[in-house]
Amino acid sequence: MRCQLPRATNDGAELMKRRSLPARRDQYGRRINRDHSPVLLTVIPWGSIMVAALLPIFILATAIPLVPPLALLFLLAWRLVRPGVVPVWVGLPLGLWTDLFSGQPFGFSVLLFSIILLAIEAVEARFPWSDFKQDWATACISIVLYLVAGVLFSGANITLVALASIAPQALLTVLAFPIIARMVAALDRLRLLRVRVIH
Repeated sequence: MRCQLPRATNDGAELMKRRSLPARRDQYGRRINRDHSPVLLTVIPWGSIMVAALLPIFILATAIPLVPPLALLFLLAWRLVRPGVVPVWVGLPLGLWTDLFSGQPFGFSVLLFSIILLAIEAVEARFPWSDFKQDWATACISIVLYLVAGVLFSGANITLVALASIAPQALLTVLAFPIIARMVAALDRLRLLRVRVIH
């Protein structure tokens, strides 16, 4: 009776090769001799918010406000989707940048961005576990308060008509948040790519 030896050499080498692949690569690129870029880690979150503050300038004006406050949306998305990427004090510099192009009284975005970020920190300290529904609810409340405060600080006569005029903008902004959150998640994957070679 002839004994057949198992193909230990080839199968074992193939198995070791397959097992080593996940350790060498992941969705962000090669792990060996590669690291995240400090430039991408910082520039992508801040840059996306700053570019978002500029975009409403290129959109035609309408009789009633319709364009969502994109800078606020990106700020909320980065803070809620990727906690810890943007610090709490980021409301000051990014608020100053947004005030240059928003048309609101200077200092408005500084104040509101800072208040919103501090409020989110307080809520998350009390309720550390959250899901997308809670994040969306937090974003909705922040968006409505931001838009209502914009009417109050604009210097216009505060009437029911003035408050009702922001309803379409508030609705569009609330509906746009999940889209912006998806965009931020994609930007975060780009931010975490391992493109820097370690010598």
